Amino acid sequence: MTLKRMDNVLIVVDDLEATKAFFIELGLTLEGETTVEGPLVGQLIGLRDVRATLAMLRTPDGQGIELDKFHTPSAVRFGPVDAPVNTLGIRRIMFAVEDIDGVVSRMRAHGDELIGEMQYENAYRLAYIRGPEGIIVGLAEQLGQGPDK
Repeated sequence: MTLKRMDNVLIVVDDLEATKAFFIELGLTLEGETTVEGPLVGQLIGLRDVRATLAMLRTPDGQGIELDKFHTPSAVRFGPVDAPVNTLGIRRIMFAVEDIDGVVSRMRAHGDELIGEMQYENAYRLAYIRGPEGIIVGLAEQLGQGPDK
């Protein structure tokens, strides 16, 4: 048995529309949206009486982010929405970008918070953005990799 690839990352959200808009503004494409329910879904994920709306988004290179809004049972929140980056668990998703300044500017105009930014030696510029639901997205622009480099 061989691992082939990562297919998607699941993020459970309360405000599906705001979170979809955040990722679409970032540059992902909405692939589809559906509602799932019933005993087979519950059996798969270990919950009873499940009804959820799922939205699948894809990066330009085909990686997936699945957003789930649970109608039943209600989602459970552990800790604050604006938990710091050192909180246990999955804390951020990192994307490679071109024109980090443009992406940061666009996301801030969209109402998202710039947590911080830095340059790592002469290799990368990095920025962390907090969007809806407290989701933290890292942006990385590799330096010196333009079309004429």
